Amino acid sequence: MSTPQKLEIKAALKILKPIHEVFEGIADPEHMSHYFISKSTGRMETGKTLTWQFPEMDMQFPVEVKEVKAGNYISYAWKDMDGTETLVEINLKELAPGETFVTITEKSRDNDEAGINWLRRNTEGWANFLACLKAYLEYGINLRKGAFDLSQMPTEA
Repeated sequence: MSTPQKLEIKAALKILKPIHEVFEGIADPEHMSHYFISKSTGRMETGKTLTWQFPEMDMQFPVEVKEVKAGNYISYAWKDMDGTETLVEINLKELAPGETFVTITEKSRDNDEAGINWLRRNTEGWANFLACLKAYLEYGINLRKGAFDLSQMPTEA
């Protein structure tokens, strides 16, 4: 069996909210600031370049929104800490009234040591994003609050 040349992340989770609420929870920076980012320069809209800041980092990250299909799809490009640009695609599918399945794909990196480290780190990140989105939308809880004080994080987990 051959080793794949490119690595891709895929994470998914069902959220017990209507698809339009889940979409707004991702597209609207007011919602995102309650579970993912601390600030954004705007709403996720096709062609916009936004700047995101995360509560645990004193850094800003440019996000180039590629395409938004109202209600079910968002894609954007951003750069990893090493400057490599990746494409993030978020797909929403209504399973039943009040049930939305969210799939996130981030692609791609070479299948080398740097790529494997990216795959591990960002897969953990997207699983955390989905859990935080679910907790916020279903229960009004911000799971990130106090969870990522980088000054107190151990160097090895």
